[in-house]
Amino acid sequence: MEELLLTNSRRDFLKKSAKVAALAGLGTLPFAASAKDATVQLTILHTNDVHSRIDPFPMDGSRNQGMGGVARRAALIKKIRQEQPNVLLLDAGDIFQGTPYFNLYGGELEFTMMSQMGYDASTMGNHDFDNGIAGFVKQLPHAKFPFLVSNYNFDNTDLKGRTQPYKVFKKQGIRVGVFGVCIELEGLVNKKNYGETVYLDPIAKANETASLLKNEHDCDLVICLSHLGYRYKENKVSDQILAKSSRNIDLIIGGHTHTFMKEPETVINLDGKATTINQVGFAGINLGRLDYFFDREKRTKQMVSAILPVHEHYIV
Repeated sequence: MEELLLTNSRRDFLKKSAKVAALAGLGTLPFAASAKDATVQLTILHTNDVHSRIDPFPMDGSRNQGMGGVARRAALIKKIRQEQPNVLLLDAGDIFQGTPYFNLYGGELEFTMMSQMGYDASTMGNHDFDNGIAGFVKQLPHAKFPFLVSNYNFDNTDLKGRTQPYKVFKKQGIRVGVFGVCIELEGLVNKKNYGETVYLDPIAKANETASLLKNEHDCDLVICLSHLGYRYKENKVSDQILAKSSRNIDLIIGGHTHTFMKEPETVINLDGKATTINQVGFAGINLGRLDYFFDREKRTKQMVSAILPVHEHYIV
C-alpha cells in the first residue's frame, strides 16, 4: 500500500479528534462505526521504560503517587481489545530494574505479566542487561513474545538466535513490519554484562531493515521500536536524528529518555515523507495509543493518537 501524506495537517486532525482522545479506550474511535470494508482500523498500543513497576506508585505525596500499575494497564488493554479487532501491543525496552520485584525475581514477574497482557513484541533497553546476558536468557522462557533487535550482533554470546531483527504481523489484510534498534552499550553498561555483544550503526541497520520490510515484505506500515532516546543536546543518535536520516519508517516508538510526549511528533524523512515519533514517559504511567485507518481504495492512511494515563482510563 503506497503511503501518501495527508492533505490536512496532522496537528489539525488531532485537534478535531480531541474529544476522541479524551475517550480513547472507553469507546469507539471515529470512522469505526461508519467504516466500509475498504477501511481497516489498526490500533497500536505501546509502553516504554516500565522498569519493573508492577504496583502503582505509593500514595506518599510524590509527583507520581497513585499512578501506573500493571493490573490497571491490563484492564485497559483488555477493554480496548474488546472494542477493536486489530490491536498490536508493543514495548520499547528497559523492562527490568527499578523496584524490589526485579531484585527478588530477576525479571520473571515482568516477562510473565507482559505475556499475560498479550504483548506482541518488545526491543531491549540498556537496563535489560543489568543481570547480564545470562540473567536475561534465564528469564526468556517466561516471555511469550519476541525481542526484536536489529543492531546488536549476539553471535558470540548466549543470546545468539534468541532475538530476531524484525517481525511481520498481519491484521485484516494489513501487513505491519516491526523491528528494533538499541542504544550503544559501551560506557553505559558494564562490559561484563553485555560481553561480546557487537553494536552496529542503528541508522544504517534501521534503513536496511525498513527497506526490507517495505519493499520485499510489502508492509503497509513499518514500525521501529527504538531504545535510542528521543533527543539530546549533544550530537548523539536519537529518535529525531533517526527519523530525518531514514526512509520507509512510518512510526518510531521510543524509549530510554523517559520523555512524556503530549502528542506524537512528525519529522520529515529523507524522501520528504512523514515519520511519526511517540514516547509515553516511564514506569507504565501511560499507555500510548495510535489508531491508523487504511483506505484500501484511495491507498491512503490517517492516524489519531491518544496518551492514556492508566489510573484514569482503566475499567475493572
